[in-house]
Amino acid sequence: MSLLDQQAAELNDALWAFSRAYQFRDRDRICCHDISVTQCHALDVLIRRDRCTLNELAAELFLDKSTASRVVATLERKGYVARTRHPGDPRAVLLAATPAGQKLHARIMADMVAERRQILASFPPEVRASAAELVRRLTAAVKTRAACAPRAVASA
Repeated sequence: MSLLDQQAAELNDALWAFSRAYQFRDRDRICCHDISVTQCHALDVLIRRDRCTLNELAAELFLDKSTASRVVATLERKGYVARTRHPGDPRAVLLAATPAGQKLHARIMADMVAERRQILASFPPEVRASAAELVRRLTAAVKTRAACAPRAVASA
């Protein structure tokens, strides 16, 4: 096994463990704020982008349009998201976080940042300085590969 193969396997193991730990931790933390993790991600996209169409949201979340539609419908029912007419396309709508959605998002993010602060405090300054950059670069690489890769087709 080459050094690169060994490093790729170690990265895979580390990312697998990391994503599982965060997946379950986020579920427990976010759900106590009245929304699911997926709904929180959708709200985050809407706030970061200011507003977007359902297709744009679905693509950003790596969800199909029908799943994204159900996520938005729940957020809308809870008063966290609103739909408005798209000025350039009368058939489309734009989605945006409501003031209540923005307030909820700010509370969740404040909780998350406080937790990240506690985690980072135990690392040396040079590790803290590079942690976010490494995660950003890994995320960009994964998104690039996902955009170029053909969709897997289940065979019967």
